[in-house]
Amino acid sequence: MKTPYEILEVAEQATDSEIKQAYLQKVKQYPPDRDQGMFQQIHSAYEIIKDITGREKYALFNYPEADFNALLDQAFSLAEPAIMNAELFDKLLRAGIDDKTFLTTLPAKAKS
Repeated sequence: MKTPYEILEVAEQATDSEIKQAYLQKVKQYPPDRDQGMFQQIHSAYEIIKDITGREKYALFNYPEADFNALLDQAFSLAEPAIMNAELFDKLLRAGIDDKTFLTTLPAKAKS
């Protein structure tokens, strides 16, 4: 899912006026009578980040979504495949999310 910044194509450090200009440009590009869905997406994005208060709320209460497919691809792209046994599988199931725990459960061969 795209962030409001990506929808309006502005940097997270953009000023109010830069965000408003990007919004107006996007509305001209996607007017409501031509593409209602895209217009609603643009308008919602603008309403979320149109002022400093909205941007602070967005930064505090919206967490980036994890791309689990990319994480799995990265985990399985080891040079040498890890040898999975019942003990290692059990450790992986009990492992926490932090990297340190994950790395200590992998065999030494798989860490390189």
